[in-house]
Amino acid sequence: MVIASLHTGKTFIHNDLRANQRFPPASTFKILNTLIALEEKAISGKDDLLKWDGHIGNVSDWNRDQTLERAFKVSCVWCFQELARRVGAEKYRTDVRDFAYGVLREPFAETTFWLDGSLRISAMEQVNFLEKVYRRALPFGISSYETLQQIMLVEKTPTFAMWAKTGWATQENPPTGWYVGYVETRGDVWFFATNIAVRDEKDLPLRQKLTRDALQAKGIME
Repeated sequence: MVIASLHTGKTFIHNDLRANQRFPPASTFKILNTLIALEEKAISGKDDLLKWDGHIGNVSDWNRDQTLERAFKVSCVWCFQELARRVGAEKYRTDVRDFAYGVLREPFAETTFWLDGSLRISAMEQVNFLEKVYRRALPFGISSYETLQQIMLVEKTPTFAMWAKTGWATQENPPTGWYVGYVETRGDVWFFATNIAVRDEKDLPLRQKLTRDALQAKGIME
């Protein structure tokens, strides 16, 4: 787990070795993938519809037409695979490199590289990337950033707001669970990236719970 302040640079790390170890980003890649897809006009906005082809998958929430917003929130794999086809491999190749988003191994399949281990990123790199997204330091338009911000919002209270995304890299052994994002408080912004070994599906809620417990322990969230 890595938690880092925007304004002071203060950083908390649990397990330094693992914090710098790379894992497949799985659905946390949807943060960058959303920005790329919007910028490349692969989809026009959060309410734009992706049409389901009728194939029954093992996640019932995916078995219907999806807006971009809903696809992001339910981590719809086929939706973002369709966007990846529209974007094309070359754009991912250059953006992953230019934005320092981990390491992409060649050759890679344009619809599975964030799932199958071709793309790998560490918790430290996730936090550095999220800071660039928050500062809007990457070459995306205002509309792309604002759409991402709308669909990534998890919770808003009078004292803080949280934007986040889960991930579950099932092709790893053991599978890797992710929770990455940032919390905006009255006085600061805190970026976080947590990854855990998921040995059983019952471990999945720990991604959020451990992160929130740590943020509360550090006085960042109530």
